[in-house]
Amino acid sequence: MNTIEMLKVQTESTYKWVNTLLESIPFKEWDTIPDNLATNVTWQVGHLILSVNYHSIMAIKGPEPELYQKFPIQEYARLFIKADPAECIGLTDAEELLEHFKMVQKSSISIISQLLEEELEHKLEPTKVPHPVANNKFEALDWNNKHTMWHCGQLGILKRIVDQRYDFGLKF
Repeated sequence: MNTIEMLKVQTESTYKWVNTLLESIPFKEWDTIPDNLATNVTWQVGHLILSVNYHSIMAIKGPEPELYQKFPIQEYARLFIKADPAECIGLTDAEELLEHFKMVQKSSISIISQLLEEELEHKLEPTKVPHPVANNKFEALDWNNKHTMWHCGQLGILKRIVDQRYDFGLKF
């Protein structure tokens, strides 16, 4: 397996984990901010839409205008980067947000699939904000998986508080 195939498999696995967890959280609970956490599922998903776009689309290939016509990326940037999670309550539809997240994931996988091995060492595409950890395309894609799984952990805690523990199919 070459590095591109490995990144694609890891990214698909990362997205599968987060989607499986998200799909188990009732949509009616997505805006709930528990007393002991300063976040909610809505904010986490909106943030992931933007971060997956940034780390695995914009930094790798550049902006995808056709994709951005399918959801309000500017509105999401306002709500899910600097705004407090309480400020996004009631402003989005949970099912639609999940659909938009999956659209960005699909574009991400497509871009990874089209990369050539030697492109992984290339500099990132220019963006308005410098990448916080990556210097090349491999590092950005690697960080995308780490960052997404970090938020998957936060979503797991949220699920446990607002709904029930997620058992990941474990047999006891």
